[in-house]
Amino acid sequence: MAQVAMTVRLDSKVKTQFDALCEDFGMSANTAFNIFVKAVINTGSIPFAIEKRDRTREEAKQALEDLHKAALAREEPEMTLEEINEEIRLCRAERKARQQAAL
Repeated sequence: MAQVAMTVRLDSKVKTQFDALCEDFGMSANTAFNIFVKAVINTGSIPFAIEKRDRTREEAKQALEDLHKAALAREEPEMTLEEINEEIRLCRAERKARQQAAL
């Protein structure tokens, strides 16, 4: 499948916080965006409530776990196993490229 790049502008502090949370979840920001986009496509809607609220890292982690449990309860996983494996493969390739670039 052909890949395209997408640019997202974020405040540097927000990006740092997002990167840290994604790392806590065991994924890259790129993987998180891909999961979000696929969930929007699969559900035809934003797959979570949008609320104005400051969340701690633990609250954000719990919210993600709650979304996952809700998807499982509906027996409609947000991504297929193949999609998840592809995201993991891309994440590992991205990590490897960053490590090589740092050398």
